[in-house]
Formats: sequence, structure tokens, C-alpha cells
Amino acid sequence: MNKHFLPLLTAAFLASTVGSFAAGELTYVVNNESAKYDPGTTAETFAAPIIGNTFEGLVRFDANGEIVPALAESWDVSEDGLNYTFHLRDAKWSDGKPVVAGDFEYAWKRVLNPATGAMNSAMLFSIVGAEEAFNAPTEVAGIAIAAPDDKTLTFTLKARVPYMLQLLTYTTFFPVREDIVTADPEGWTRNPATFIGTGPFRVTQFNSGESVVFEKNPEYYDADAVSLDKLTFRLIPDPATALAAMEAGDVDGIESVPAPEIPRLSVESDAFMIVPALGTTYAFFNPHQAPLDNLKVREALSMAIDREEIVEFVLQSADIPAMGLVPPGMMINGEDFTDGRDSFGLAPTAEVDAAKAALAEAGYPNGEGFPDTLFVTYSSPPIEKLLEAIQQMLKQNLNIDVKIQASEWQVFYPEVQKVEYQIAQMGWGADYPHPMTFLENFVTGSPNNLANWSNADYDAAIEASKSTGDEAESLAEMRKAEAILMNDHVILPQYHRYNYMMMSPKVTGFWRSTLNVPYFRDASIAE
Repeated sequence: MNKHFLPLLTAAFLASTVGSFAAGELTYVVNNESAKYDPGTTAETFAAPIIGNTFEGLVRFDANGEIVPALAESWDVSEDGLNYTFHLRDAKWSDGKPVVAGDFEYAWKRVLNPATGAMNSAMLFSIVGAEEAFNAPTEVAGIAIAAPDDKTLTFTLKARVPYMLQLLTYTTFFPVREDIVTADPEGWTRNPATFIGTGPFRVTQFNSGESVVFEKNPEYYDADAVSLDKLTFRLIPDPATALAAMEAGDVDGIESVPAPEIPRLSVESDAFMIVPALGTTYAFFNPHQAPLDNLKVREALSMAIDREEIVEFVLQSADIPAMGLVPPGMMINGEDFTDGRDSFGLAPTAEVDAAKAALAEAGYPNGEGFPDTLFVTYSSPPIEKLLEAIQQMLKQNLNIDVKIQASEWQVFYPEVQKVEYQIAQMGWGADYPHPMTFLENFVTGSPNNLANWSNADYDAAIEASKSTGDEAESLAEMRKAEAILMNDHVILPQYHRYNYMMMSPKVTGFWRSTLNVPYFRDASIAE
């Protein structure tokens, strides 16, 4: 099962398929199309493959998970960890215009303008004046981000952030061009002529519902390292159809395989890969909508789920049953965040008696009188199969009927953002390898807090974790915060996930990070 298990951030590569491939051209299947490719404002996982190959920031991860220079050739950090100075290399945008420090200053301050609608503005709140400017846009002059010259970018933090360099690899910190963005704020990322980036590839075609086509970016600062002349991301929503294309030799790689095929492929195919993913699949309970406004209802529904059955028989995968928000693999002060974690009344298997007791306490003994409840999700055959299993578990264990409604992502996600649902299927993949990438989403007012949940003690624990320079103390505060969230059963945790994919063994240098970004910068195809 794990013959091509790829550890940590590395997916340095081996795999197999039939067919021959044109040298320098590679086709990779994605299953979902994002609604937004703006690196500064999006938080959509589905946008990561496109942005991750067309943009770079100050630094980047290499295939071993190490921070290496990107648009910055070097940097200095003050002894107290508060002042950062980055020295930019000679780099160009994909249209040939020089990259300057002012591009970063503009991009970051744009993210801090609430009118922009950036989903991850809070990532910059550790910078002096950033949060104040976000809450009062007239205070933009107080943001401690500066470009004293074209090659120098500086910023000052309110308190030391041990994972600051990791943060800088995320798209929110990528530069964007002011002239491009202001000319067409809504449409610049959908037009190849204006989707100007800093990465190894540039887009030549956006074919909605079908594909995105790239070519090598000749202006990339390390263009000599890029072998592929053409890269195509082909959209095939159904993993079974994608697998058929892979096994027919029509494509070089697919981002996911159907769960029932995992046992066969793990034995038969040299193309099969298992990539660890710092991600948790869960559903949001809306604590503002009946009957989910009752804590005991939320608790009962979560306890009634058999997570082992979901993983072993529904997903048929090596994923891990989830009883918490943060997945394993996040190391702080030499400890995995999840070591010794409480189970919050949950278990890998269903806690049927406790679930029934909680539901009765909520006023619905044996499910009697339980109101109509709708579980909304995005269209995805594996996810819909998962929810059908959960639906059956809730009927069998609690005698309640929950309806499922699926819609395309572009319709589903904006509706969920209105927080008018009852239960909504979601999840989160790490933006950077630190627990805060999960925990910060539930701070009061976070745009990623899609339950619109608020708890002062939670907010205080997150703030305390950020403000201390003691890693052990920071870890304790983060664990405290997660416990507050989980004991309020704001989410229905399902599983911590792995990615199961395929790539031709003729392809070398490809890797996929645990942050779910496939990187083709160093990929090449053997004859």
C-alpha cells in the first residue's frame, strides 16, 4: 500500500503508465476548478495548482521542505526577531517588467484593505499597524511595510513569529502588479494577457470547464532550470474518468484516484503515489441555525459518526479518523501538536449510547420531533458517497433523517460564506506547516470562520500563543484553543487526509507538497 509513500513535503518522484509523451509537454488532471486565482485574496485549495506554478514570493519550499530563496536572494532578521529585511534578486514579471520591492508593498497593503475581500488578511496582522489598518483603512500609513528602494523590502513584527518564513511561502504574500490589478480588478486573473506572474510558467489559455494551458515563462529568473515547454491542467471532475484517461495513456498524471482502486493500484501500478497532506476534512455546524444552535445536538451528531468505517469501507484509504481539528505532523518544540490530545467525547467508532443520550437531552429522544435538516456539499462523487454514509449512520444510530444537497463549487462556496446553511461540508488544508494555519480560522471575524462562531476565551488563547516567545507556552495555548473549539462541537471532524495520485515514471523532478500544491518547476520527461 505504501510503496510510493512520499514523506514530509517531498513527492520527489516515481510512477507508471502506458503510452508515449511529447518531450517537454505534460498533461495533469485536476478534479475541481477554482472560482478565484488572485493570489492575494483567494483561500481556495483548488486555486493552488495554478497559482503555485505561475507565482513565487520572497522565498519558497524546495522538494525537501526547506526554505530557499526565491525572488529574494537573501534576507536579514534582527536579533529580537522583529525586523526583517529582504534583498531582491534581478527578477522579472512574466511580461518582462522588473519585479521591484514596491510590488510587494502594494500587494500586502492591498490584502489589508477590507474592500479587497482577501480571505487571509489576518496572516499579516503580526506586522506592526496591519490589524489597525484593516479595521480602520485610513490608518494605512501606520503599516510597518516599506520599500526603501527597488531591491529592498522591510517589515516589522509586533512580536516574534517563529514560522514567519514559512508564512511567506503562502500566496497571500506573493506580489501582484498594481497597474494590472487596478486596470481590471475583477477580471485580470481570468485573462492570459493580464494574468502576469513571477513563477516558472505563464498561462496561455483559460478554457473554462475544460483546462488551463501554460508555457514555460522565459522571463523567470531561473528559466534554465525549467524543462517543460508546455503544461496543461485538464479538468476531469470524476476520478474514475480521470483514471481511465491515465491508464489509456492520454494524460501523464492525475491528482486523485477513486478510493476503490487504491488497493489495486498500490500493487499493480508504478505510477501510484501516496502523498501526506496536512489536511482535515470536516463539516461546519451552524450554531446560529436550528437545530444546530443546540450544543447537545451538535455533540450527538458528531458522536454518532463511525470514522473508522468511513476510512476503511467508504473511502477505502489510509486516511486517519479525526477527533480534532489539527492533523498530525505539526511539530512544535519537538512535540507533535496532537500528542496526548483529548478526544473531546469522540472516538474512532460511533459512540452510539452517548450520542442517543445527548440527543435526548437536547429534546429529541430517539430522534422524535427532530426538525428538517439539510447537509450541503460541493459536487464531488467521493464526498457525496461519504455524506451518504454519514446520512445512513445518523439514521441508524439516532433515528434522524438528514437530507443532502450538492451543488457546483462556484455556487456552493459563496452560499456557505453567507452562513445560512445548517450543516456544510468543508475542510482545510494547511497553508503553512504550523497549527496556527488551522486555528486562526476560528478567531472571531476571520473570513474563513464559516460558522461565524465567536468565543472570547478562544480568541484570548490564540492571542496568548502568538504573543509569547516561549514555544512550550505557545503550544499549550494552541492546544487550549483547540479544546475550546472542539468542546463546543463547531465542526464535525471526519478524517485527516492523504492524497492518492498518479504520475508517469517517465516524469522526474515533480513533487507535491503536504500543502497540496503540485510543483512542475523541476519536472522533466524522459524519452
